[in-house]
Amino acid sequence: MSLKKALLAATILALPVAAQAQPVTGLYVGAGAGLNMLQEVDGDLSNAFAAPRGVNVETNYGWAGVISLGWGFGNGVRAEIEGSYRSNSVDSVVNGTNRGASNGTVSSYGVMANALYDFDLGPGMPVMPYVGLGAGYLWQNWDRARNTTVTLDGGEGSFAYQAIVGAALPLNDVAPGLALTAEYRFVGTMAADVDATSTAPARGTAEVTTFNHSLMVGLRYAFGATAPAPAPVAAPAAAPAPARTFLVFFDFDRADLTDRARAIIAEAAQNAQRTGSARIEVAGHADRSGTPQYNQRLSERRAQAVAAELERRGVARSAMTIQAFGESRPLVPTADGVREPQNRRVEIVLR
Repeated sequence: MSLKKALLAATILALPVAAQAQPVTGLYVGAGAGLNMLQEVDGDLSNAFAAPRGVNVETNYGWAGVISLGWGFGNGVRAEIEGSYRSNSVDSVVNGTNRGASNGTVSSYGVMANALYDFDLGPGMPVMPYVGLGAGYLWQNWDRARNTTVTLDGGEGSFAYQAIVGAALPLNDVAPGLALTAEYRFVGTMAADVDATSTAPARGTAEVTTFNHSLMVGLRYAFGATAPAPAPVAAPAAAPAPARTFLVFFDFDRADLTDRARAIIAEAAQNAQRTGSARIEVAGHADRSGTPQYNQRLSERRAQAVAAELERRGVARSAMTIQAFGESRPLVPTADGVREPQNRRVEIVLR
């Protein structure tokens, strides 16, 4: 399996995963499993026999598993201890001109310490990407990796390192603190000596260095996590205060204000100032005695008289809407030419 194929698979994993995530705070555990690709291994047989001195091992796709115990500092930084296991079956072993298939396996297991950082993408983002680096110790175990002339069979531990790129999707609806993870891990080891024998006969060691590419999905659980508080519900808008109407009545065919009218206007002005009314409507009316044209002008004079009194009592003219409707909107319907006191009025409406 080539490095190019491994990197292509890693690129696929880096694509966004579907589904707001919170940085981990406190103790957590995690586990994951998935596909492992062991990069083509080139070994040095100089310590085994004189020639040929190189051996090339290709493996099939295998699997990997990890478990971890960590601590989140609440600011995106996490530290953890991880145990891992990887296994791949051997496809072929090439030694000089000798090439042969093999039913052997290459496996590794060990412990690493990792430092990771979660990226908070802000409110509304469903996933939290993260990156990490790790270092530790891995034991390589080679079991019957061979062709017709050489066999690699044995194991040794060595220093190992890794890089991690992943993303976490919270599953708070299932359990607070639970998250689904998807990640790519690159794991490399320093050279390790593996027992090597040949049909020469000769016996020695092969120096091998391995590089693993792992694609895994898993679960992570943070202890003590609580469900995120629901989004605050906006308080319903206060219902507008009901409009209040004041009626100012006039004598027949008159537009001047009586003492009673001035008292009503004063009360309306006080209410407008106390409640801070946004709009004050002043509408003049007339009864049906007289022509419509005359009554229109009469209702206009009545409206203007009331508006002037409101202004005198502190109500700004700019806050008023002044209208005149003549005899078109009677309070008490009558026949034409009838004098009706309740229709000779101005309505003051505070909104």
